[in-house]
Amino acid sequence: MKRPAKRPAKPRRGSLRTVPPAGAAGRATFVHSLRAEWIRLRTMRATLYVVVATLVAGAGLATLNGSSAGDEYAAMSAADRLMFDPLATSLKGVILAQLTLALLGGLAITSEYGSRTIVSTLTAVPRRGRVVVAKAVVLTAIALPTGMLTTLGGFLAGQSALESSGAPYVALGDPGAWRAVLGGGLFLTLAAVLGLAAGIMIRSTTATVTTLFATTLIVPALAPSFPGTLANWTTKFWPPSAGGQIVTGYRDPDLLNPWPGFTVMAGCVVVLLTAAFLTFRRRDA
Repeated sequence: MKRPAKRPAKPRRGSLRTVPPAGAAGRATFVHSLRAEWIRLRTMRATLYVVVATLVAGAGLATLNGSSAGDEYAAMSAADRLMFDPLATSLKGVILAQLTLALLGGLAITSEYGSRTIVSTLTAVPRRGRVVVAKAVVLTAIALPTGMLTTLGGFLAGQSALESSGAPYVALGDPGAWRAVLGGGLFLTLAAVLGLAAGIMIRSTTATVTTLFATTLIVPALAPSFPGTLANWTTKFWPPSAGGQIVTGYRDPDLLNPWPGFTVMAGCVVVLLTAAFLTFRRRDA
């Protein structure tokens, strides 16, 4: 005799589970991308070194410039004293800080190309625009407070040194002081994003460092020696030079005013980051 076939047991109440569609559980969201980029940049050894070097450079150069400004100011002519700029003197560290933060931005992407972890990143997050935006957001979260602390520390240290040396100095409540401190922090943040854009397009750490060093330091330093119109244009409109006017107090009629200069720098960063994204989207890892 054939035994009657057993009926399938009825599932208990509450035991039914909805099975997610294939691949849904492993789909990376933008929050996942942010978290991954935060862990990557926070644990990268160079990040701590760059942040500390930036803060030290800002306060150290401000103190040195302020301490030596007393003797220089005493030897100046009356016309030169009218052009003496306590704000720019105390915030000279921004010149070096823009390079260090730009290097951090470049390393945020070139380190992945060097170790080939960029393949894993793009496998987990195929949407390359999401990768670029996540890197830019995390980089900004580190560069912005670092830049603000750098300019604030440089201002306080520099003005204290100027006062001790007998040179003119300004306080935070004086006109233009907060604009220089806050605007300088924003300028340094733009420098970091500029470095990220350069790293995306160049991919090589060595080539990115060389390019950033040339564009942020070499070109502005050599601009006055360029022939005629080129020298005037470079001194006035070269993005790092134009953006750097945000930390000055003296108005040079041959240069851009602080906020127009900052706008030139911001526009350049937007254009380069857009170009970097288009390059990143079309190029193989």
